[in-house]
Amino acid sequence: MAAFNHDLLVSTVSNRIHNVLYKYVHNFKQRQLDILTRTVILYAKHQTKIQRSILVIVCVVLIERLRKLVRLMTAERSPAPVGNSNSKMNNGNDNDKQRRGAQLDKQFFDNMKRLVRIVIPGLLTKESAMLATHTILLVVRTFLSVAVAALDGRIVSSLVRLQGREFLLGIGRWMAMAVPATLTNSLLTYLQSMLAIRFRQNLTEYVHAKYLKNNTYYSVGNLDDRIKNADQLIAVDIMKFSNSLSELYSNLAKPTLDAVVYNIQLAKSLGVESLFGIMVIIQMSMGMLRLLAPPFGQLVAQEQRLEGEFYFTHSRLIEHAEEIALYRGHDAEKRTITRRYLRLVRHVNRIFRLNVFYGMLEDFVVKYFWGAAGLVACAVPVFAERLPGAKRAAELALTANGASLGDRTRDFITNRRLLLSGSDALGRMMYSYKEIVEMAGYAERVTDLLTVLDDVSEGRFVKAKVGKAAEKASNTGGDNDDAEDLVNQRGSLVESKDDVEFIDVPIVSPNGDVLVRKLSFLVKPGRHLLIVGPNGCGKSSMFRILGGLWPIYGGTLRKPSMSQIFYIPQRPYLPIGTLRDQVIYPDCAADMQRKGVSDQDLLQILEVVQLGHIVDREGGWDSAKSWRDALSGGDKQRIAMARLFYHRPRYAIMDECTSAVSMDIERIMYTHATDLGITLLTVSHRQSLWQYHNFILQYDGQGGYVFSKLDPERRIALTDEKQRIEQELAAIRDMEKRLDDLRAQAASY
Repeated sequence: MAAFNHDLLVSTVSNRIHNVLYKYVHNFKQRQLDILTRTVILYAKHQTKIQRSILVIVCVVLIERLRKLVRLMTAERSPAPVGNSNSKMNNGNDNDKQRRGAQLDKQFFDNMKRLVRIVIPGLLTKESAMLATHTILLVVRTFLSVAVAALDGRIVSSLVRLQGREFLLGIGRWMAMAVPATLTNSLLTYLQSMLAIRFRQNLTEYVHAKYLKNNTYYSVGNLDDRIKNADQLIAVDIMKFSNSLSELYSNLAKPTLDAVVYNIQLAKSLGVESLFGIMVIIQMSMGMLRLLAPPFGQLVAQEQRLEGEFYFTHSRLIEHAEEIALYRGHDAEKRTITRRYLRLVRHVNRIFRLNVFYGMLEDFVVKYFWGAAGLVACAVPVFAERLPGAKRAAELALTANGASLGDRTRDFITNRRLLLSGSDALGRMMYSYKEIVEMAGYAERVTDLLTVLDDVSEGRFVKAKVGKAAEKASNTGGDNDDAEDLVNQRGSLVESKDDVEFIDVPIVSPNGDVLVRKLSFLVKPGRHLLIVGPNGCGKSSMFRILGGLWPIYGGTLRKPSMSQIFYIPQRPYLPIGTLRDQVIYPDCAADMQRKGVSDQDLLQILEVVQLGHIVDREGGWDSAKSWRDALSGGDKQRIAMARLFYHRPRYAIMDECTSAVSMDIERIMYTHATDLGITLLTVSHRQSLWQYHNFILQYDGQGGYVFSKLDPERRIALTDEKQRIEQELAAIRDMEKRLDDLRAQAASY
């Protein structure tokens, strides 16, 4: 009995608690439903005002975004100083470090403005026509997508209504729309590829016109330190920038157009309010993604720099393969190559690791979070009709016929298709942000190349101090105004008819080493000049100034035009081409014909240097080989002399150009050059060449020099006598040392 009373008490208490909780929950639900009903009624009453307010807010936000964009594009930025002196190089580097790589700032817009003007030269060009056609196709594809979405909804609606005829007609329309849709997609892909080729062609031709003008290609690599791998910039970075720019137009213009068109359609179907809510969610998530996005532009620019260094290391290995092999330096080169490759791999791995987290977050937000928000927005009109206070609440409570079900299915499928397409468009816009930042890295490197080319062509160089200049600057605490002034100043160049004259011209290396403070001498036609001196005294530096490779740092240089001065180095350059091209370089076959020179004339020139047999040996004048490997060192120097005899300039700079030929061949070549009226400026330590010169310029290696007439026989006699006396003095010192030893030994016994 006690147990029964206890169970009854527990049951009674439980029922009362359940009734209280049910009543409380029911009342809470009723209150919430009443609030929701009043909200719906209030919204319906002020719907027009709410929509207008939303439109005002959207317009204000868009205006503010545009204002910020304009302010970003027009904001002044302190320019990086690009000076003539060596000391300014550090300032430029500091400025670059402050900017922290490629960014979407004013510099980016300036770079793009400069590059776009090059890749699209004008409105009435092929590139503009291709862009216009591409844009029209993008618009066509967008409206085709809208039509497909509407057709998709009608097909599903007819399926729900069991209308077989309408379903089959819809399938037929679907297949008919596939023809223009696939054609449009193929044409868009084709135009995008053609745009990339045209962009690359225009930009490459523009760079080549600057890079291969005068001696800019030499100055970039030897007089300026800002670019170490111009070949990689021209061959790789320009290609990547062109591809990125053409892809970006499609990947940015198409999603933007899609988003606008789809949003207009959705605003008609779902209402401005639902669309506004979706856009708020999207903007918040996009802001979060931008905040968490890694610095892709900076990472891409750094990756390209490391790629260039790795490429340059392999180029050096190929260029100096023989010397490295003779030194057995493969292990040292392997360490260098491996070190640079590992730096590249570590950087690429870092990018991959950053992409794991960001890619996961981006996919979650774009594919799933935005998709879920879109599905909720599609469901709102369906469930809103069942809310108390809605216009069709009573009607829906009474019946739900097949037509209304089909209509709701059609609207839901169409809206869902539009929302998914819009979400995909916004996702592509988000991916485009990453592509824009990556393109900013390519644009910055290409623009840096253009900037250096412009500076170098105008005589502005940035060169780090090394060697004696760096040592002197460190000893004086960086205060080396004398050498700095010499590097900053410029002399004058006067074109003369026949003479070569240096008037107080300093011989200064680009890194700041002052070899000769003031050099003055005069060479007239027929006065052959011999230049001697120790290594590093300024012999080759003077020739580089005379040849226009180095700037004139002061004084006045009078010389004929460069077509009348020919340079023959110790290691002649052999271009890619036929045997004929090796002799007539830098002329081509058409230039040779215009000069009235035939192959028989070239053969006679080769006979002079005793190389006539090479024509038959190598397979004729039109034979094309790797002449660098096919010819010996002596043959290369003979080809260079034959090239000199073909061009017949007024002056010839001979820089140890007969070191690999015998003295007999040397005598023939020098004698024939003088017979042709070529004035010789020779650098050589071989006494056999003195007899072909009548003036001498001798450096002492301490900044001094002597310019005087040369009597070859007298100088040879004096040199022989000097060597004989030095040998005798050395023998006397040995005899004195031996005498001292004998005296010491005698004293010990």
